[in-house]
Amino acid sequence: MKKKIGDPKVALKLFLYFFRIGWFTFGGGFSIIAQMQKDFVDKKKLVTEETILDQTSIGRSLPGLMVANVAYLFGFSQGGLIAGLASVAGILTPPIVLLSLVTMCYTAFRENIYVARALVGVRAAVPPIIAGAALKLRKGAFAGGAFSYIVCAAALAVTLFTGISIVWVVIGSAILGIAFSEVKHRGGTH
Repeated sequence: MKKKIGDPKVALKLFLYFFRIGWFTFGGGFSIIAQMQKDFVDKKKLVTEETILDQTSIGRSLPGLMVANVAYLFGFSQGGLIAGLASVAGILTPPIVLLSLVTMCYTAFRENIYVARALVGVRAAVPPIIAGAALKLRKGAFAGGAFSYIVCAAALAVTLFTGISIVWVVIGSAILGIAFSEVKHRGGTH
């Protein structure tokens, strides 16, 4: 995929890509991040792991659906506004279609033993997909060395053992990252 801002071909390719993987967005969107990492970092080498990680961090920090935010950020970076919007349309169309069908047939789905059994399997597959994505993105996430691991451990502890909102955890981590970078920069160790 060529990176040409405003190119309708780039927008169409991104729409079709996100439309295809949008049918399998089980796991709250992190399965999509894993797929994007595999396709755009490993195979096509269009972006780095750090770019996907940054887009995911920003997408998680903004209001709305994380997966739509990440799709927009990625699409925008590859082809501008139209590509960003096409990416969002692609990623949101399949769940809207599926949700509409399930809603119309909710009673039949709810009482169907095969659907219930299939969902048990799908739920069991989600954690390893998320863990795989996290493991692949760890190098970029811990670029700050020991400091990054300390912030990660502190953020995990605060998230698990306090009632503090995740928003404050993200903001606090960002402030710590800025402060650490400033101290490191002023100390002359770029």
